[in-house]
Amino acid sequence: MTATTDGSTGAAKTAGAPAADPTDTRTAADDVTDIARQAAERSVEHLLGRQDEQGWWKGDLATNVTMDAEDLLLRQFLSIQDPETTRASALFIRGEQLGDGTWNTFYGGPGDLSATIEAYVALRLAGDRPDEPHMARASGWIREQGGIAAARVFTRIWLALFGWWKWDDLPELPPELMFFPKWVPLNIYDFGCWARQTIVPLTIVSAKRPVRPAPFPLDELHTDPDHPNPARKLAPPTSWDGLFQRLDKGLHLYHKVAPRPLRRIAMNVAARWIIERQENDGCWGGIQPPAVYSVIALHLLGYDLDHPVMKAGLASLDRFAVHREDGARMIEACQSPVWDTCLATIALADAGLGPDHPALVKAADWMLAEEITRPGDWSVRKPELPPGGWAFEFHNDNYPDIDDTAEVVLALRRVRHPDPARLEAAIARGVRWNLGMQSRNGAWGAFDADNTSPFPNRLPFCDFGEVIDPPSADVTGHVVEMLAVEGLASHPRTREGIEWLLAEQEACGAWFGRWGVNYVYGTGSVVPALITAGLPAGHPAIRRAVTWLESVQNDDGGWGEDLRSYQEEKWIGHGESTASQTAWALLALLAAGRRDTRAVARGVTWLTEAQQADGSWDEPYFTGTGFPWDFSINYHLYRQVFPLTALGRYVYGDPFVNRPDVAEGA
Repeated sequence: MTATTDGSTGAAKTAGAPAADPTDTRTAADDVTDIARQAAERSVEHLLGRQDEQGWWKGDLATNVTMDAEDLLLRQFLSIQDPETTRASALFIRGEQLGDGTWNTFYGGPGDLSATIEAYVALRLAGDRPDEPHMARASGWIREQGGIAAARVFTRIWLALFGWWKWDDLPELPPELMFFPKWVPLNIYDFGCWARQTIVPLTIVSAKRPVRPAPFPLDELHTDPDHPNPARKLAPPTSWDGLFQRLDKGLHLYHKVAPRPLRRIAMNVAARWIIERQENDGCWGGIQPPAVYSVIALHLLGYDLDHPVMKAGLASLDRFAVHREDGARMIEACQSPVWDTCLATIALADAGLGPDHPALVKAADWMLAEEITRPGDWSVRKPELPPGGWAFEFHNDNYPDIDDTAEVVLALRRVRHPDPARLEAAIARGVRWNLGMQSRNGAWGAFDADNTSPFPNRLPFCDFGEVIDPPSADVTGHVVEMLAVEGLASHPRTREGIEWLLAEQEACGAWFGRWGVNYVYGTGSVVPALITAGLPAGHPAIRRAVTWLESVQNDDGGWGEDLRSYQEEKWIGHGESTASQTAWALLALLAAGRRDTRAVARGVTWLTEAQQADGSWDEPYFTGTGFPWDFSINYHLYRQVFPLTALGRYVYGDPFVNRPDVAEGA
């Protein structure tokens, strides 16, 4: 799946530079540099115009309609529906439906059963009739795919809340899990932080098994309404799946005999855990799913909707809503101001904006104020490590992350701040915290150290995506790059990270992308890190990476990789060209000293031709990853910050790697 050979990618090209004068004696490279500089200048102006007066940037974070459907289901469950919210949400959900009646989880992707079921039910709550053509197409497709019985656990939990599915036919997860010490397998700290925050409230929901009156039946979503959950054969008892399936049967038996006092204590411990982790803005973890389930769990324990914890939680959910010009209401799964701000700062600085430019100083001030200086859940495994990191969101003090901290340090290092002592102290704390969060294998995960237990992913309950947080090449690359910039390239922990990265390189020369799509992202993260840390461009690992990137360049000069590369080998490195993925490939090639090659010139030219008149880029494709394949993200600012960074480094060089002298703008 490549772009057309004539360079057409569907992106607006109204801002392309004028054609070169055939009598001009300058080299083609000079022409590309001039065009790139002009494109970068337009992009700088566009990005500066998007900065909030407080100093931050934030683009929309688009995922899929399950966020919007579950928001309507929550309102139905709590009896807090209002006509305008229902209308606006339904407008968005209808607008995302595909021609075959399905809903997908990423642009251009196939229909997804769980997303389609949840969207269908939400539209029925909004008043859409099952015999309307768009609804009939959806229900017909759902039945063809096996009906509700074939949906993920989370979808069936939502349906169980209204009696559309039996609680007995769902995997069990008891609140007594809260009693497990951290050295016992399947304790809550064996789960990744996002899963942990979701599972703890769901243990209460699972124990309470509430059922609200269903406003209508859903027989049309079963292959056989009289037998909605056909029996399934268990896996062999000697297999992991078989073992955990039988464990789940045992937990169902325990549910029937669980001592009431013990269960009540367990639920109260879970409730206390939830409340202690509520953020100042009322949310939990800065992400929507834990907030939704926490509100439900506390409500089931008797917390009135007017209780301060509940009022703050519900108010926080409203802040995830994005209201569009057509009147539609889209729910963000999360908001990304810290991540967007540090990436925007890097992009603007690398594109020639002075280090003391007011926009960069204002951004640095805001980032400095966002530093987290108190312990969070990460300290369960690192109790002696002093805090000093940054989270992804506006409010998420319990869960700073290693990736954001590395990139914030790289951003702050590019700013000439009027209070250098304050900046240096924050950087020092961030570096110390990131060093301390290294896992035993020498690499870094996103939120926790050594969050690698093999058991959580085996639970029948956990079919909603990745539930552990093992080290990844992209995060490790960013940390290694940051440590090298801080003069720690020879530090033993940095060298351990480098050795891990070299061992993780794929046979083809690429690196897997855990938090971005996919091998293009991983390779674009690792190569600049290794070069910054001192590996020569002629190192075999760098040469293999360069060869792979050049081999997967599209005919139009850009790069793209479809999300299906997480499941199907044929998609690795292949997909329609996008601005962000083209930029990632260019960042790797530029770091590897390939600036004056045809591949780089073609990639830069693609970016300049795809740029729109206002200096921005359009990118409908999803290039961000929450859980590989299971949860995909379109970061609306990726299409702006990464192309600008690539153009800036093409024109001015990397500020920390062999920056060349450039006549204009150096």
